[in-house]
Amino acid sequence: MLTGQKPIVVVGSINLDFVTNAEHIPAVGETVLGNNFQMHPGGKGANQAVAIARLGYPVQLVGRLGADLPGKQLRSHLESVGVGLNGVEESEGSSGVAVIIVSDQGENCIVVTPGANADVTPALIDRHLPLIREAGLVLAQLEIPIATVEYLAAVCNREGIPLMLDPAPAKTLPKELLRLVRWFTPNETEAAFYAHEAQSDTQSITPADTARLIAAHGPQGILLKMGARGAFLADNGYYEQFSPMEVQVLDTTAAGDAFNGAFAVGLMLNKPPSESARFAIAASALSVTRAGAQPSMPTRQEVEQLLNVPTGFEERV
Repeated sequence: MLTGQKPIVVVGSINLDFVTNAEHIPAVGETVLGNNFQMHPGGKGANQAVAIARLGYPVQLVGRLGADLPGKQLRSHLESVGVGLNGVEESEGSSGVAVIIVSDQGENCIVVTPGANADVTPALIDRHLPLIREAGLVLAQLEIPIATVEYLAAVCNREGIPLMLDPAPAKTLPKELLRLVRWFTPNETEAAFYAHEAQSDTQSITPADTARLIAAHGPQGILLKMGARGAFLADNGYYEQFSPMEVQVLDTTAAGDAFNGAFAVGLMLNKPPSESARFAIAASALSVTRAGAQPSMPTRQEVEQLLNVPTGFEERV
């Protein structure tokens, strides 16, 4: 674990994931037989915090757990992997849960029930303001109330702390919020949603066009997570397309969270955004070769070993 570094603070959801594998994801009204079932710790906030901790960087999580057995199990697990829990409080009732179906092709669909995550309020941010003030970078997602994300963005802007927003699940966001975001990191589905909000005809636009449309709403830096097509970086007029890494895909659950955590760590290690993006692609590639959300997060040593494999970037525009 690195010492003497400003920590990354993650404000977000903590869930217990119920994961079942099936030949394919069922269509509406269809019943399919599963061939495996497991329970894993999850939640986009917790996933990203674990990704950071596994990479050996100091991280604090701000969120809420239920006063139930899953809550106790999740807290114990997060502590065991090195996530700081000074900002995690307990709510009456249940912890958040997610039901995940993973196909034999590695695709997934997810239904999230917020539980205690719905209690992540602006008041929680205020109670842990000293923790946030110590951060070098703050990460947030959209599995907590949008009012809290808006408040957090205003706090980060006031305190001069860059905010990275993972806009998942996709939903219409206030323009003022977008103007306060330093890094905006949608996947392809989310990017299409936000680009369409900016311009109705988005059927054949390029990643660069998508990034420009989103950037027009305010985010300073945009990193499009494009799965098997790699990633696309847009940062204050600089554009770069990155190639994917060829790996055997087992489970794509939380690959985007591995990506965000690694990109944040890269930035905090003073890597330039382009190098941080390559670091994130490698972390994400490793994560999809393993089952589950948090259990799939790689170590820094594993990421650096994979980066020795020749790959890189293809175009600048």
